[in-house]
Amino acid sequence: MRALHFFAVAAAALAFAATAPAASKADKSFTDSFAVDKSELASTGTNRFFILLPGHQSVFEGQDKGKTVQLTITVLNETKLVDGVETRVVEERETLGGELVEISRNYFAISTKTSDVFYFGEDVDSYKKGNITSHGGAWLSGVGGARFGMMMPGRPLLGARYHQEVAPKVAMDRAEIVSLTESLETKAGKFENCLKTEETTPLEIGKSHKLYAPGVGLISDGDVKLVKHGMLAKH
Repeated sequence: MRALHFFAVAAAALAFAATAPAASKADKSFTDSFAVDKSELASTGTNRFFILLPGHQSVFEGQDKGKTVQLTITVLNETKLVDGVETRVVEERETLGGELVEISRNYFAISTKTSDVFYFGEDVDSYKKGNITSHGGAWLSGVGGARFGMMMPGRPLLGARYHQEVAPKVAMDRAEIVSLTESLETKAGKFENCLKTEETTPLEIGKSHKLYAPGVGLISDGDVKLVKHGMLAKH
């Protein structure tokens, strides 16, 4: 899941089999296989840090080389069948200096038993001067060896490490929960007891951080911060 250009050893696999991911100090791998009955997955729901309700929208702003970055994430009233699962479509629309940069359609499903949110892929349109220039980073679970990943555990534990995307050579984003007690104040308000993830990928050098607030979801992606959120009047 791109928000501004957003494994397994035995112990980690067992942790996710219980859908309560946690990594021990001795196990520093990232889980990439998740024991879940697909019949228990739904396209609508919430957990403490992730909202998958049609009409929910979050708007973020930041600066990049003196230009305003705006990212709008909207849970659409649309579903898509991916890898045998009805997933919810979440649109991310990114602009830079008012010019459209990217639109991605991300596909999620949530467990009705554990509230774990799984990520089944995305379709990506990158733009330049109003024209689509590429679809880089697009992938779908069940296609070309790709598999669904974990986006947000229903019961997040400090130290949990998991792949969000499992699309070899295309998209391999992974996250580690590094804090459950962060605070942040943005234009949208002051948030406490936030979850912080550190994200990396074996496909690139570097790392980034995101913050998620209880009952709100994503509030910070690097330098881009939440400015408003809520349910749209019509969807």
